[in-house]
Amino acid sequence: MRHYKEDVMKVVFLVTACVSIMAVILICVFLFASGVPAIKEIGFTDFLLGDSWKPNQDLYGIFPMIVGSIYVTAGAIIIGVPIGILCAVFMARYCPKGLYRILKPAIELLAGIPSIVYGFFALMVIVPMVQDTLGGSGKCLLTASVLLGIMILPTIIGVAESNIRAVPEQYYEGALALGATKERSIFKTVLPAAKMGILAGVILGIGRAIGETMAVVMICGNQAIMPESITSGVRTLTANIVLEMGYASGLHREALIATAVVLFVFILIINLSFMALKRRAE
Repeated sequence: MRHYKEDVMKVVFLVTACVSIMAVILICVFLFASGVPAIKEIGFTDFLLGDSWKPNQDLYGIFPMIVGSIYVTAGAIIIGVPIGILCAVFMARYCPKGLYRILKPAIELLAGIPSIVYGFFALMVIVPMVQDTLGGSGKCLLTASVLLGIMILPTIIGVAESNIRAVPEQYYEGALALGATKERSIFKTVLPAAKMGILAGVILGIGRAIGETMAVVMICGNQAIMPESITSGVRTLTANIVLEMGYASGLHREALIATAVVLFVFILIINLSFMALKRRAE
């Protein structure tokens, strides 16, 4: 009977694994089957490096959106990663137990807030602040970067904290025994030991930042032009898809699917880079 149950569970695990793999394969097949012909028709160079997105004139250059996505994601990393890692260090090594009981659920709550709520918050709070400080409409690259920096915090903090706590206590105590201060023991011994786990949290945060749509659409300005400064309006790849997919048809629709292919490749490159770094570290 016991062996029978084990065999049944093996089959269940195999089926669930196959379902997950098939889902990824089907998504890849749909994207590439629909998007690659559009890239061929438009022209690989004209599509990726073209600076004009004008569907009415059959111009489908997504380079401004690629640059906008990179800039917004880079801004989110600059804002969110240092804050997230330092917050994780505080939560793991400095936070009093009473305060931890309040902060931990609060951070987890941040992860559960819908992106549309984040977007509305930014529209009502961050946009007016940027508008009063730097001028312009307030819907710009800087606003989107700040918002995404806030949105990736729960992911980075949660993963980084768990990996910092997973470092054996002997590492920290050994550094103290050799005469290092508490801060030096943490930042020179514990954090390097947990660097791969922290990097995993950063990669997950980058994935969320580059894939975020609704919140960014509300505050980025949605201008399909090359950004000239942090106060310029931008349009990301995801925003471009969601804004026009509802009424697109023909080559226009296929070009939007091709945009999703480019976004998929970006995420794939990020994950492969992380895997390569992880293997090199091991």
